[in-house]
Amino acid sequence: MNAGTPKTQVDTSKPHPARVYDWLLGGKDNYPVDRAVGEQLPDLGKRSARQNRAFMQRASAWLAGQGVDQFLDIGTGIPTAPNLHQIVQEINPRARVVYTDNDPIVLRHAEALLYSSPEGATDYIEADVREPKAILDHARGHLDFDRPVAVSLIALMHFIPDGDGPYDITRTLLDALAPGSYLVLSHGTFDFHKELEAQITGTYGKGGIELRFRTRDEVARFFDGLDLVEPGLVTGPEWYKDTAAPEPEENAVYAGVARVS
Repeated sequence: MNAGTPKTQVDTSKPHPARVYDWLLGGKDNYPVDRAVGEQLPDLGKRSARQNRAFMQRASAWLAGQGVDQFLDIGTGIPTAPNLHQIVQEINPRARVVYTDNDPIVLRHAEALLYSSPEGATDYIEADVREPKAILDHARGHLDFDRPVAVSLIALMHFIPDGDGPYDITRTLLDALAPGSYLVLSHGTFDFHKELEAQITGTYGKGGIELRFRTRDEVARFFDGLDLVEPGLVTGPEWYKDTAAPEPEENAVYAGVARVS
């Protein structure tokens, strides 16, 4: 694996979504400030994190089975096995994966853990999704954008407030893709648990993390102009293809996979 040079030092005085997510998944690569946020979240937070991870695994495996062999995973988070490249390279050892996150600690773990199969490749860039052109410029050195690429935005865009242009960011990424590419996206919602909105947004907000969970219609806008793959835009546990149906669970996540035509 190749990795970019860290741009900044790890700031342990403020929580970071990637490290809070690591704590919610039961990981140990987080700091007291991250745990302080996670511990104040309702149990739904841990369930939603697991559902996000399971959706990513099912969607990535399905895409690899469809012949997709290039993946751009933005908002990677701290590596937690099985990682995306492990899933897709088990199906196609030649698959190439580029990971992106804006937390320097993710790079440190990526250097140690994200080893590719000999036939394929993995790469990592420290960058922010708010800089989609920089991400694309780097990714073009490792992926062939004249062929299909699957772009993953897993539990990421609800950390991008409306003022930062989340739909424009997504459109910039999608406009760079060849026909036959895919968008894989999951996104938090309060559609099913309005009573928890103040608690969850307030907990993240006290840590300096702006949270913008969206309604189903708002999440659907990310897929405008794309062909949603069945079963469409559904809750995280409801999205599955060639596997047994996951057990029904309370959730706060929408998930979907769509094809670029």
